[in-house]
Amino acid sequence: MNTPSERVTSRIGLALAITFTLCFVTGLISHLIQHPPSWFGWPSRPVWLYRVTQGTHVISGIASIPLLLAKLWSVYPKLFERPVIRSLPHALERLSILVLSAAAFFELVTGLFNVAQNYPWNFYFPQLHYAVAWVAIGSILVHIAMKLPIVRRSLTTKPEPSRRAFLRTTWLAAGVAVVATAGATVPLLRTVSGLSWRSDKGPQGLPVNRTAAAAGVLDAAKNPGWKLSVVTPSGTKTYSLEELRALPRTSAELPIACVEGWSESAHWSGVPLPELLRHAGSTPGTPVRVFSLEKAGPYGISDLPGEHTADELTLLALELNGEVLDADHGFPCRIIAPNRPGVLQTKWVTRLETL
Repeated sequence: MNTPSERVTSRIGLALAITFTLCFVTGLISHLIQHPPSWFGWPSRPVWLYRVTQGTHVISGIASIPLLLAKLWSVYPKLFERPVIRSLPHALERLSILVLSAAAFFELVTGLFNVAQNYPWNFYFPQLHYAVAWVAIGSILVHIAMKLPIVRRSLTTKPEPSRRAFLRTTWLAAGVAVVATAGATVPLLRTVSGLSWRSDKGPQGLPVNRTAAAAGVLDAAKNPGWKLSVVTPSGTKTYSLEELRALPRTSAELPIACVEGWSESAHWSGVPLPELLRHAGSTPGTPVRVFSLEKAGPYGISDLPGEHTADELTLLALELNGEVLDADHGFPCRIIAPNRPGVLQTKWVTRLETL
């Protein structure tokens, strides 16, 4: 016969499996966009798709925190049962719980620090976070497989009134955590998201993750002699800022969506990349490598696939919200492409190379 704790644990565990799976799948998408294997492709339209997937990634991770704590609370008496190991299946079950708990806590805690842009560790966050995500999802699948008969029985019966109160408290805690933080991604919730970690505060109404001073490019960006080099099989063409401004330009309302989960729409104006490629003697749809004035760090170079270089909404942006780009937003020019992570919207562009 099922115990009350089994019924409660099964329901919380099912909710946790859903939020963790959402978090894993959307995180995997973000990783593949940033480190694409040869078989992977990511479209340039709709322009808001990455904003939704990465927002879902962070929101589902936030929702998982109270669910994980509630699940551990519901099963903690079993952690002290004796004997510690009764059989080989029992040992495997305990090991899976240990691995699952450790991996889940690591993912949620480091993810929470990441959205706050606080890194009190020496390892490279994206690589280890990605690797442990596979451990977490694998241990979840093993745990579900071992507990499936109990889950099936538990979901066919209702918990006792006292346990239903615990469940309601758990759902309420998860809901409050989501609403309190989701404003970073969902504009309609910004007035009620008291713990939202980003807003429209910043130069020209747009947040900044890395300033020009922090990137060490302020002097180079302000240098009157700055020129953009565009390297194609036809040769290399250089453009001063005045020459770029003289090229055909367009404007677009595009979101910039950060891997930390925040996103914000803005009005961008600049030279469409297909137009710039044609002017430099290349063909739209050709992959392009983008180089920044920022030399240190992993995002000083990015690759724009042909899907984006053929899109008229992919801009070499010169203006933001009707003003010349602020240095912190990438002056003298930056890439802004539809449906791309913010870390790949390279700022302080100095060189483009067709691949």
